[in-house]
Amino acid sequence: MVIGASSADAGEQADTITEHAHRLRRRLGRADLRAVPRARREVRELLRHWGKPGRSEIAELLTSELVTNALVHTDDDAVLIVVVDADGLRVEVRDFVARRPDLRGPDGDEDTNGRGLVLVQSLADSWGVLPHGVGKSVWFELGAEAA
Repeated sequence: MVIGASSADAGEQADTITEHAHRLRRRLGRADLRAVPRARREVRELLRHWGKPGRSEIAELLTSELVTNALVHTDDDAVLIVVVDADGLRVEVRDFVARRPDLRGPDGDEDTNGRGLVLVQSLADSWGVLPHGVGKSVWFELGAEAA
């Protein structure tokens, strides 16, 4: 399952339900951390009847990690794109800063920073970073079945 650049403007918000796929697209405002729980709720609603037990919770967690990273580390707007179909789920967070994210662990036992991409790497079936003309997309995929 591959998602390319969307023809919709970055500011457009669209929920699309087709015969084969459900899509969610949301613009996330600069440093608006209230967008993190909203994104989790929207993903939870989209995945209400999807996958084996636990898969939607993993999707929520990983979505919140990508959204948080984009809003905290880029100091710019971002766009959340979620596509779920019979093959699985793809979540993509596009930002407008070319700097690639660092995959690193936390600095110490007490540090809560630095775990986001480690969680994505550990729990997603696949993930990556795609450069765009302006910025990048950090994405992950999950199949509906437990690994």
